[in-house]
Amino acid sequence: MKIQYKDKILEVQDKITIQELLKNEINTSNYTVIGATFNHEYVNLAYEICQDGIVELIDVSLKEGTKIYRRTLIYILGKAFEKLCPGKKITVNYQLPNSMFCDVDQMEVTDEFVQKLNDEMRRIIKENLPIRQIVMNREQAEEFYNQHHTSKGRLQLDLVENKKIYMYYCEDYYNYCFGTLANRTGATKIFEIIQYDDGFLVRYPSSKEPNQLPKLIQTKKLAWALNEYDDIHKILNVNTVYKLNSAIKENRIKDIIMLDEALHEKKIANIADKIAQNRKIKMILIAGPSSSGKTTFAQRLGIQLRINQIKPVTISVDNYFVERKETPKDEKGNYDFECIEAIDLKLFNEHLTKLLNGEEIEMPQFDFHVGTKRYYGKKLKLEPDEVLVIEGIHCLNDKLTSSIAKEQKYKIYISALTVLNMDRYNRISTTDTRLIRRIVRDNQFRSYDAKHTINTWYMVNRGEEKNIFPYQEEANSIFNTSLIYELGVLKGMAMPLLEKITQEEPEYAEARRLIDLLKYFETIPPEYVPTNSLLKEFIGGGDFKY
Repeated sequence: MKIQYKDKILEVQDKITIQELLKNEINTSNYTVIGATFNHEYVNLAYEICQDGIVELIDVSLKEGTKIYRRTLIYILGKAFEKLCPGKKITVNYQLPNSMFCDVDQMEVTDEFVQKLNDEMRRIIKENLPIRQIVMNREQAEEFYNQHHTSKGRLQLDLVENKKIYMYYCEDYYNYCFGTLANRTGATKIFEIIQYDDGFLVRYPSSKEPNQLPKLIQTKKLAWALNEYDDIHKILNVNTVYKLNSAIKENRIKDIIMLDEALHEKKIANIADKIAQNRKIKMILIAGPSSSGKTTFAQRLGIQLRINQIKPVTISVDNYFVERKETPKDEKGNYDFECIEAIDLKLFNEHLTKLLNGEEIEMPQFDFHVGTKRYYGKKLKLEPDEVLVIEGIHCLNDKLTSSIAKEQKYKIYISALTVLNMDRYNRISTTDTRLIRRIVRDNQFRSYDAKHTINTWYMVNRGEEKNIFPYQEEANSIFNTSLIYELGVLKGMAMPLLEKITQEEPEYAEARRLIDLLKYFETIPPEYVPTNSLLKEFIGGGDFKY
């Protein structure tokens, strides 16, 4: 067999694991190697090569490496928890910065419990136990589930097209993970369990600093927003994919959709009411990561503001870029249009100050072809019953509006904060939901294929981590744009786009991972989505202009 690794071709005679094939490279890596791809599919280091192919190693300084690290840590958490608390049930609820929030059914999480959990996980990791993937056919899986009376990985069996059912074993502990795990427990040495709210956090390193735990960042507003939506959807009894699929099969999904959309409308109305109650507010600043639904949110908020006799006036930050020759450059020498220094902050703040003082300004329009601001005589003056609405990646950063008094500003952070779980141990990533939204939108409205969207996604994430996420706790309100039913709708549009990516292309690994997620959702017809829904921003056919 001929195996390509980087610029080398390795010839081997017999079947061999990636661990054995690249032992030296793995042992001498600057960062822990936690997984790999073989022919552009995610695998772990115990994967046995039995054909020609291309191998790439994944270490913990890469985004996918962090995901494998996190999944493996949660798997080890499950093993430790079952030993300490047999018969009790744990839920991995949602993600906070470099941590996962978990809670335990009908059990108080004490300092003593947290310490015991920490100690048991460290014991498991220190022993560097193997994590083995067991493959069963459907008949064997039926027997397994009948014998063990467990729901772990049960979604696999519920999907009749699955001919193979997988389970991960570590000693006598078994569980399933919707994604690649490390092949040994010793790969996740850096972690911490701390008491948090009524549960606990599992903390882990970031890909930026994979060899140390980051400083704990308090995100009480974000956690509150996630808790609120999580509690509501538990009441609706649709907090897992199984329960969502059941609602679809039992023809209850239209009710779920109406309730979910009503929740959005109520939250938007509440934000508008808060703004109306404070007449000092003259500027509304909206920021959020890509594919959060900012455009639809801003327009729906505008409707609610008008009901409160407040007229929204929109200003685009994009018209205030500095001249092209003054634009900062990144480490590769390319223009960095996402950094805040790419904005003409002096002119922007001068115009904002004049508008809030009742003066008239001439609005610039940025010509992106030549990289300069142009003026076409468009004048703007703010009336007493009007407020400025500004949307952009820097809107939560006070540097953007430094000349404006704090009491005159109302900041809103929006994101698709997914609260739907595959099961108790496997949550659906907020980032994955946004990526799937973007794949569909890019194809619908920008003529980009899924390959392009996946290929550029890391650059989008990099800008968000630098310019948006550090400021989310500065918001006066956090609005969660996620819809519990949306992946059922997006599935029918995203799957064909993802399936066009062939195994010869590097983007195949991510495409395959997203397909393997979406296949577990029952399809929901797009026509079930109300025309004013935030989801219409991505699938089309909505009431608003974009």
